[in-house]
Amino acid sequence: MIKEEIKLIKESPKDLTKFGLTIGAVLVIIAAILYLYGKASYLYFLAPGLFFASIGLAIPQMLKPLNKIWMTIAILLGWVMTRVILSILFYLVITPIGLIARLTGKNFLILKKSNKETYWEKREQKSAKQIDYERQF
Repeated sequence: MIKEEIKLIKESPKDLTKFGLTIGAVLVIIAAILYLYGKASYLYFLAPGLFFASIGLAIPQMLKPLNKIWMTIAILLGWVMTRVILSILFYLVITPIGLIARLTGKNFLILKKSNKETYWEKREQKSAKQIDYERQF
């Protein structure tokens, strides 16, 4: 599954140009923030940022291996984080709700073990009015 996603990474010149410009823009923005705060380390971000942007515009095919690595890491992180977030949601939200419901005796489905032939519940018939059909909520 992950291998198929990695194989489907787009590597057209347009996509590689967008990749180079995006990485370049982010690095230049970081350099600008560092420059505004008076840090001399802004050059370490400015030079690669300008390099990526210029390579992305001039020779986007040079960014192909880096784009492949970057997107592979992104796909792997997405796969891992999906499982982490869903596990946290299950164990911190769903499980406590279920435990509290069991402790309080709440039965959401109203299904008890019994010898009933059906679980259908009879409801009294309301008279159908025109407004009931127009406002179904």
